[in-house]
Amino acid sequence: MPDNYAISLSFLTSLAVGLMIGLERERHKDAKAGVRTFALIAMLGTICAMLGEKTGSEWILVAGFLVSAYGILAAYQADPRASPDAGTTTVMAAALTYSLGAAQWHGYSGIVVSVAIVATALLHYKSQLEGFSVKLTGTDMASLLQFAVLSLVILPVVPNKGFGPYGALNPYHLWMMVVLISAVSLAGYVAWRLLGGKGPVLLLGALGGLVSSTATTLVYSRGARGKPELEGTAATVILLANLVVLLRLSVLAVAVEPRILPTMLPVMAAGVVAALPVAWTMWRRHSAGQAMENPELTNPTDLPVALGFGVAYAVILVAAAWLNDIAGVAGVYAVALVSGLTDVDAISLSSLRLFSEAHVTAQGAVMAIVVALCSNIVVKATIVFVAGGTALGKRCIAGFGAMAAGLLAVAALMPS
Repeated sequence: MPDNYAISLSFLTSLAVGLMIGLERERHKDAKAGVRTFALIAMLGTICAMLGEKTGSEWILVAGFLVSAYGILAAYQADPRASPDAGTTTVMAAALTYSLGAAQWHGYSGIVVSVAIVATALLHYKSQLEGFSVKLTGTDMASLLQFAVLSLVILPVVPNKGFGPYGALNPYHLWMMVVLISAVSLAGYVAWRLLGGKGPVLLLGALGGLVSSTATTLVYSRGARGKPELEGTAATVILLANLVVLLRLSVLAVAVEPRILPTMLPVMAAGVVAALPVAWTMWRRHSAGQAMENPELTNPTDLPVALGFGVAYAVILVAAAWLNDIAGVAGVYAVALVSGLTDVDAISLSSLRLFSEAHVTAQGAVMAIVVALCSNIVVKATIVFVAGGTALGKRCIAGFGAMAAGLLAVAALMPS
């Protein structure tokens, strides 16, 4: 039996949840239930759950739910001028609040508070969410549904067992990495779409780097070619997009192998600290001339893109395991050097996997990531010179060089 303190805490938490959701509903004139009603509904859910548990009758909980829902519905039926949309939302919010109050009594306080915060946010950001849905194209919706299928339908049924050479090909692990990369890229894409493709060019460029730093580098290089007044902005955006890659890899490390963070974070931070002043200086000196057009990004969760990454990751994983077996960590560096020419995510995840299975040390895994990053930096610099011209290339080369120097300098100081 819970003591009086636990009982009081349950009711206080329910009261807080009801007040929070009710305060949001109170702001809407069409809503027929506000802060007091929602607070009462939440506590009603708690006391009905308590009485149902004491008496062994589930009907008490059901009766309380029906009373709460009918009370809100009756208020809207009595006022035919009320907005149907507001009525539906408020009724569902009331039903959720009652359920949260009941769940609170059964000891799910952490889940109750989290769900209440999310629900309040969904209610509060109604106009932004509606605007976002209007901006989505049919292709965007198809890609979002594909991501849902990849992560929620296919992933749970993929076998979790190693196959192939060295047992390196674990279908569940491979698919999990596809989902993880898609999720990180999708986060940047959704943020970009929420802004409607309009906003500070630096912010949109950085978000573009989160989706694809290579595409962002190419688009801004082409946009500034032969336009000296745009070169400062383009160079800054390109450097920021590539600095975002370091942050992106750090996020992946948190999700995949957090034990490597004490070794990896100082190296990534060195790359950012070394290149960020160069980017800032270029931005401060750029000419305030013609505004630069923001690029149109494509959704990164398209099925062919996801499957392509999965295949590339599988090939690199087997190659890294094989070369590590016959040549040690130097073989992993060789794979990193080659794979970094096209992408750093796959080799980074492969290096993290090798570390988690104790095939390489933390220092070896981080150095492989640094080798891939430096190889990728060379490719990006080449893209800038070819697509953007010599003038833009000279602006970017200092930042690229500072980034590579910072990464290599701290990586070289890592204890062996």
